[in-house]
Amino acid sequence: MVHLCMREIELSAGIVEYEDTGGDGPVIVLLHGLLMDSSLWAGVLDELAADFRCVAPTLPMGAHRHAMRADPDLSLSGIAGLVVELLNRLDLQDVTLVGNDTGGALVQLLARDGSPRIGRIVLASCEAFDNFPARVTGNTLAVAGKLPPALFGLFMQQMRFRPVRRLPVAFGWLTKRGDATTARWMKPILHQREIRRDAVRLLRAIARQPNLLVDTAGELPRFERPALVVWASEDRVMPPEHGRRLAAFLPDARLVEIADSYTLLPLDRAAELARAIRRLVAEAIADVPPSVEILDGTI
Repeated sequence: MVHLCMREIELSAGIVEYEDTGGDGPVIVLLHGLLMDSSLWAGVLDELAADFRCVAPTLPMGAHRHAMRADPDLSLSGIAGLVVELLNRLDLQDVTLVGNDTGGALVQLLARDGSPRIGRIVLASCEAFDNFPARVTGNTLAVAGKLPPALFGLFMQQMRFRPVRRLPVAFGWLTKRGDATTARWMKPILHQREIRRDAVRLLRAIARQPNLLVDTAGELPRFERPALVVWASEDRVMPPEHGRRLAAFLPDARLVEIADSYTLLPLDRAAELARAIRRLVAEAIADVPPSVEILDGTI
């Protein structure tokens, strides 16, 4: 297991925590989804840290511990801008940018914008096209986000209980094995009023842009750098067909499907996801043509 110290950096919106394995290897930056933090990637970091410099920020998406300032843009585009700030401030070059769940939506926005610091991307079972917010889980959050922050907090108190967290409207269709992790993710939003305020601002901003990822998908063919689309074949929130469509949109993409997992591949099948990422970087360096793989858990 990799033992990391959480670091902090002051960005335009406020203090953002991040984990950084350090080292001189190729850089991998990993982005989580709504109501999650950097611990989503713990198993993946264990697999990759020996050979790569892995950076995993905790973005202001509801499980962060430092509240943002009162005025920043906390829309998805605004948070993508914070990722760009982080890459610039840490001077990260030729980055493999990885996103799961709503983190994959952020990766699509950054790929669309063509950041020169991004060398390749990984979209891992994520929101795409018209699945935004994503099915029952995302739509439940979107409805809750219409509540005033105080009532939103009362609604979220139900997440203290495992049977509620395991419902399809919560994390039940997102992970098969990660309930202990999801319980930890709930603590900031349950106990910090300012975090609830930030989460409501983000959810309301998402609701105002229902076509954001539809519009973004139309621009993805301009991203000609290497890409990996890796999907959970049993995903009930992010349709596997969307993974195949994304791979078809991206000019230089490999598609991998992994069995025995729901959306949160980093929790359910961390080793398999890490192997796919490792292979992407190796093949990008070697300039190997893209292909399609259907996996039963091995690569």
